[in-house]
Amino acid sequence: MKNIYLISRWLCIVALAISAILFFVDKKELLGIPLFSFLVFLAIAIRPHPFLKGFSYSIIIFGAVILSMFHPGPFQQIGNFKMSKLIVPLLQIIMFGMGTAMSLKDFIGVIKMPKSVGIGILCQFTIMPMVGFTIAKLFAFPAEIAAGVILIGSSPSGLASNVMSYLAKANVALSVTLTAVATLIAPIMTPLLMKWLAAQYVPIEFWSMMWSIIKIVIIPIIGGLVFNHFFHGKFKWLDDAMPIVSMASIAIIITIITAAGRDSLLTIGFALIIAAILHNGFGYLLGYGAAKMFRLPERDCRTVALEVGMQNGGLASGIALEMGKVATVGLAPAVFGPWMNISGGSLATWWREKPTGDEEKEEEPDEQIVGT
Repeated sequence: MKNIYLISRWLCIVALAISAILFFVDKKELLGIPLFSFLVFLAIAIRPHPFLKGFSYSIIIFGAVILSMFHPGPFQQIGNFKMSKLIVPLLQIIMFGMGTAMSLKDFIGVIKMPKSVGIGILCQFTIMPMVGFTIAKLFAFPAEIAAGVILIGSSPSGLASNVMSYLAKANVALSVTLTAVATLIAPIMTPLLMKWLAAQYVPIEFWSMMWSIIKIVIIPIIGGLVFNHFFHGKFKWLDDAMPIVSMASIAIIITIITAAGRDSLLTIGFALIIAAILHNGFGYLLGYGAAKMFRLPERDCRTVALEVGMQNGGLASGIALEMGKVATVGLAPAVFGPWMNISGGSLATWWREKPTGDEEKEEEPDEQIVGT
């Protein structure tokens, strides 16, 4: 393995050098593949580093985004097949994998930790939607881009928050419960919030959006729960494969959306990145502050902050596709998703070194949990 990392470092340098040469000789249209190669080799090269290895996946995602920006054609359509048709099936596979990593005991936390769960869910569906709405107003984004910012804020948390809670020495059981409960009530809460906050930007069909979420999330998760109940441990290859399949699916979805919205990204991409940083940061800050205000334990405060700040970008992308606006409404989820993994990983790593005041050893979360 050491040889692989060493070779990757050299290839990383070579790819960066080629990128620099192409830039200075004004052949910028050829930069896509060298830059993509540089980031992929960089992601492999940093794997031995205990802190940096957590950013490998996000670096690969950025590489895929760059590739789709320079060469959008293959990510938009191959022959007569539109690549956007892959988004919903890939999301359903991800959600099925989420279901296989869960069981009914994950919902018992509502009974065991009613105060923390209640506060976490309240923060989830108040802080992020309102912050998203405020940012959309302040940045004066075009209508459909603004609706996408509100949509990502109105979505439930994703499984990546569970991993970050473990890294941050937070309450993993609470994190899993909050993700599960928020996901189950999303078919009602997300359309309601969109109808209330985003209807001024785009037409919102409440029942249509509810069905989209049920189809994309609830049915596959129920299928995964049933599969886990009857076949848990009987298909180890599937248990091992699902995290890889899920991460690959997320990468494909982001590249498809990026390619579809390439022209809009070239116009407002920087502003959307700043909006993502602000939205995400206020989610962590206000989530943690609200939990502190209600005097939750430190571990629970960290959990609520991560659950509030990290949204299910994949689900938001699927909803945008179902609305027929993946190239505009879907842009914010595509930009916010990679940044949330970077910021969440950084915050979790920083918190890991800080005592919680309750240093009970916590079990490692199910290794099937992956980022979304």
